[in-house]
Amino acid sequence: MARQDFAVDADAPVRIGLLTSWLSHRGGGVPEALRPLARNLAAQGVGVTVFGLAHSSDRTLQDGWGKASIRTAKPLPPHAFGYTPALAGLLERSSLDLIHVHGLWTYSSLASVRWSSRCRRPRIISPHGMLDPWAVRHAAWKKRVASALYERIHLRGAACLHALNEAKMRAFRAAGLRNPVCVIPNAIDLPEGRPSSPPAWADEVRGRRVLLFLGRLHPKKGLAALVSACARVQRLPAARDWALVIAGWDQGGHERELQNLVKELSLERFVFFVGAQFRGAKAASYARAEAFILPSVSEGLPMAVLEAWAYGLPVVMTEACHLPEGIAAGAALQIEPHVGAIAQGLSELFARSDAERAAMGARARKLVAERFSWPSSAAQMKDVYEWVGGLRAAPSTVTFD
Repeated sequence: MARQDFAVDADAPVRIGLLTSWLSHRGGGVPEALRPLARNLAAQGVGVTVFGLAHSSDRTLQDGWGKASIRTAKPLPPHAFGYTPALAGLLERSSLDLIHVHGLWTYSSLASVRWSSRCRRPRIISPHGMLDPWAVRHAAWKKRVASALYERIHLRGAACLHALNEAKMRAFRAAGLRNPVCVIPNAIDLPEGRPSSPPAWADEVRGRRVLLFLGRLHPKKGLAALVSACARVQRLPAARDWALVIAGWDQGGHERELQNLVKELSLERFVFFVGAQFRGAKAASYARAEAFILPSVSEGLPMAVLEAWAYGLPVVMTEACHLPEGIAAGAALQIEPHVGAIAQGLSELFARSDAERAAMGARARKLVAERFSWPSSAAQMKDVYEWVGGLRAAPSTVTFD
C-alpha cells in the first residue's frame, strides 16, 4: 500500500503495532531490540501494541516493555515458521494506524500482508539483517519458496523499509527493492551502577580475565573459528590469565558441536560454556568481563556489541557487525571471520595493557551515549510513523530510490 493512500487522525496519538515472530530469546536479537524501542516509543506518547509468539515457559516475557501493550499467541508446529491462527484476529481487532514488522521469513510476514489488505493500512518492515547475502543463503531453498509465495509481496508493498545502517540500505537496493528507506540504528540504555552480585559462573574462572561472547549459539556467529583460534593463542604468555566465556542459548545443536571441538583441541581450561544469560544474569556477565568478542559472518546491528560498549568493554568484532563507528572511535578491534585473523585479534587484545583496554572501554561507553541512545532512535522512528501516516513531511532519515 502506498504511503499517500492513508492518513491517521491528527488529533489522536498514532497507534502502532510492532509485529515479530518470537518475543522471547527464541527470536534471537530481534526481541532485545524491540523491547526498548516499544518502551521508549510509549514514553514519547505513541500508542504501542506488541504482537508476537510466546511459549508457556517464557515466564519473563512481560518485563521491560514499559507502557506498551503485549499481545501473544502460541504457534502450531513447526515452530520455526511461527504459524498461529490467532494472530490475524489479534491484529484486526486492535484498531491500529499502521504496523511495523520486525524480521522476515515467518508467518508474521503473511499476517502483515493480510492485515494491510483487509484493513487498508500501511506497513513498515525492519528486516534486521535477514536480507543479507549470508542470511539469504542459509536454508536458501526455503527462502526461495517463501519469497515466491509471500515475502516478495510483503517487502515490495511496504510503505517504508527500515535499515539499521547504510550497508543494510545497500543490501535492500541490491535485492531489487525500491521502497523508501529510513536509516535509523538500534540503540542501548546505559546501565546505571553495577550489579550487586557476580554471575553464577564466576567461580569457574576465578582470578582470570574474561573474554565474553554472549548471544545465541548459531554457526553464523563464527564460534567454531573462535574456538580454533583459541587453540593457537592459549599458550602465549599474554593469554595465560585469560578465559573465553561463551554465554548463550543453543540453536540446532550447535553447542554440542562446539563442546566437542573444545575437547578435541584440549581447551577445557580455556573455554567455558555457561548457558543462557538473561536480565540480571546478563548484566552480571558483562560486568565481570574485561572484553567482548563477536566474530560473526552476518549480523544486522548487533545489540550485544552495543551492550558490551555500554558496560565499558573493548570489543573484538568483524566488519559484518556493521559498526565502523567503533573502529573509528578506538573502541574496538576489527577482525576477519576466519581462524588466523581471529587469533591475531586475540593476540593483540591480550597484549594490550589494562590501561589501554580501559581506555578503549571508556571510548566505547562515550560512543554509545552520543550515538546510540534509545530516546533518540525512538524519536526518529516516531517521525517516520507520522510521515507514513500523512502527518508530516518525510524526515531526514528517509531516502528515496
